[in-house]
Amino acid sequence: MKIDEKASARSETGLRPPFLTRLFQSLARPEPKSTTSATRLVALCGALMSERGEVSGARLAADVIEAYDVLAPEPRERFFDVLASEFAVNAELVDRAADAYREDRSAGNLIELQSATEASRQELFRRINMGPGGTPALVRMRSHILQTLPQHPERIGLDSDLLHLFKSWFNRGFLALKRIDWRTSALVLERLIEYEAVHQIHGWTDLRRRLEADRRCYAFFHPALPDEPLIFIEVALTRGVSARVQPLLDPDSRVLDARTADTAVFYSITNCQEGLRGVSFGNFLIKQVVEDLGTELTKVKTFATLSPIPGFAQWLHASRNIEPGAAAELSQNEVTRLSAVYLLRAKKGKMPADPVARFHLANGARLERLNWMGDTSAAGMERALGLTANYIYRLRDVERNHEAYARDFQVVASPALERLAAASRSGK
Repeated sequence: MKIDEKASARSETGLRPPFLTRLFQSLARPEPKSTTSATRLVALCGALMSERGEVSGARLAADVIEAYDVLAPEPRERFFDVLASEFAVNAELVDRAADAYREDRSAGNLIELQSATEASRQELFRRINMGPGGTPALVRMRSHILQTLPQHPERIGLDSDLLHLFKSWFNRGFLALKRIDWRTSALVLERLIEYEAVHQIHGWTDLRRRLEADRRCYAFFHPALPDEPLIFIEVALTRGVSARVQPLLDPDSRVLDARTADTAVFYSITNCQEGLRGVSFGNFLIKQVVEDLGTELTKVKTFATLSPIPGFAQWLHASRNIEPGAAAELSQNEVTRLSAVYLLRAKKGKMPADPVARFHLANGARLERLNWMGDTSAAGMERALGLTANYIYRLRDVERNHEAYARDFQVVASPALERLAAASRSGK
């Protein structure tokens, strides 16, 4: 029996939910030949929503995943349109449930209201997740949806529903922190080379140096994606807080005896899965790594970052009308002072304008120091005129700093940087 016939049979036996009637009516509308595979996928989704048995549901979920993965861009667009319209919230049900709750604020009516405000596609996503490879398939799907949002803002509901589910499915209780070294599987090591977003890894020799005895690399993994790091952090064990990243990245640099190190420098943090954007991993990762390193290496007392300042050059151009070429002519003192102003005063709403600053300050770090020519790579020069920043994680201060940021978006900075930013006449 074809899938369309199976879905029709369920309707005749009364098993089809009301919204599916509208769904299958929409499938009767003509469509270009290039999108016919979208029709089959939507029909499979309808059948999956009608299915009550777990075994048959898992088989249908596998069919849905397979059908989605072979969609070309054009039919995928139509599929997203159907998800947005036919698997949306039923406004009439919401109104009735809201009226009932206003008249009687009972727990039962509240449950009915909560159920009515959930789009039916959330249940579809849960059922797709029953199939083999369901979770990574949904992560891929959200990545595709995110790419379309600028042109299709009406799909924000699709993104919101998947993000809501992912925040539950990828919470800290399901994550496993693993140290990555040269003995880790080649598949995971290849992923590091592919995903590294801060300081590109130039092949296997470069990667091996980053995994030597005076280096550490940790990643979070999820049981549903065992060979896919969700986020990873690279650490250099040093004597003192590093001001320049190039020596740390030099594949020919001398390997330090890790037992003599007194500082752990976090020089790269990479989120790997675009489909999990908005799911917080970094704060858990840094805190866990700090605890683990403190236990392993008792002489390490300082935990610092060597961070890029990705928005600085753009801010110079936008707010100070300083062209990139002219910025290169500024003196060291002027560039450093303006960078302090940017990190401490420039805002995106109430938050700091710089995304890296937002990340570390929200985790409880203190902005400690700016480093002239801390990153002389092409990317470092383009985004921040070569400047880098050190954020310090002091365990005794992390919670207090976090609270100050969460409450007032306060930028906790060293007195030296506070004085440097205050020297600006405009204070912007």
